[in-house]
Amino acid sequence: MYDYDLLVVGSANADLVIGVERRPAAGETVLGGDLAVHPGGKGANQAVAAARLGARTALLARVGDDAHGRLLLDSQRAAGVDPVGVLVGGAPTGVALITVDPSGDNSIVVSPGANARLTPADVRAAVSLLLASRVVSAQLEIPLETVVEVVRNLAEGSRFVLNPSPPRPLPTEVLAACDPLIVNEHEARVLLGDLGVSEEPEDWARLLLATGPRSVVVTLGAEGALVADSSGVTRVPSVKVDAVDTTGAGDAFTAALAWKLGSGSALAEAAAYAARVGAAAVTKRGAQESYPTAPEVDSL
Repeated sequence: MYDYDLLVVGSANADLVIGVERRPAAGETVLGGDLAVHPGGKGANQAVAAARLGARTALLARVGDDAHGRLLLDSQRAAGVDPVGVLVGGAPTGVALITVDPSGDNSIVVSPGANARLTPADVRAAVSLLLASRVVSAQLEIPLETVVEVVRNLAEGSRFVLNPSPPRPLPTEVLAACDPLIVNEHEARVLLGDLGVSEEPEDWARLLLATGPRSVVVTLGAEGALVADSSGVTRVPSVKVDAVDTTGAGDAFTAALAWKLGSGSALAEAAAYAARVGAAAVTKRGAQESYPTAPEVDSL
C-alpha cells in the first residue's frame, strides 16, 4: 500500500509575471503591466496540479528561508500537498521572471536559487518518501545528479515520469527509467540533436523511444499530444479553448498524466485526460492558480 499517489521531486519558484503587448527584441525595452507574484516552479506546480485533481501528493524540494519560500509552502498546504519533503534554507528561493503577451504565450528566465542546492544527499535522506510513492515525477530545474539519485532509489514496482525541462543530454540509466519521458517540440529537438532532422512529430516520438525510455509523450500544444510505446505511436487530440496564459500548462499536463498512470490508466487514456487538464489551465492566468479540480475537468 502506497501512502502517496504521486511524489514530485523538483523545483519551487516564485513566478514574477508581467503582461506585455509584445516580448522585447534584443536590446529593446518595452513597458508592461503591473507585476504579479505567484507560486510556481515546475516541481511545485506539478504537486499542486495533482493535489487539486484529488491525488495524494507529496513534494521533495528546497526553498529559501524568505517570503517567497513561505508563499510556496502556503500554496502547497492550501492545495492539499504534503510538504514534509520541502527543505528550507541554503540559498534564496528560486525565482522565474515571466513575460506574457496578449495571445497567452510566455517567455521565462529562471534563477534557480535554492533549487540548485537540492542534492543527492537530500534524496537519500528522504528515501522513505520515494518508497511510499506509487509514481515519482521529476524535471530538470534541479541538478541532474539529483534526478539520477531519484532513479537509483525508486521503490520496486513504482513508476518514474520525467519532463526534461530545461532540456539537456540524459544518462542512459535515467532514460531507461522513464515511463514516460514527456517532452514538447523544443525539448524533443534538443534531446534528439542530429537525429531530429524530421519535421514529423511521430518520427520524434519513435526516435526518442529508441534512445531508451519505456514510453514517450510528445506534447503539441493546441494540436494535442503523441504517445509512443512498444505498441506504436498514437495521437491524442486536444480540447479547443481560448488561451489566456500558457504558464504552467505543461506542468498540469504532466501531473495529471502521472496520476492517471498510477491509478491504472493506459498511456493514451491518461494523456487524453491530461490534455483536458492542460486545456483548462490555459483559460486562467497564472500557473498554480489556474489548475482545475476534477469536477472542473469533467465539465470541460
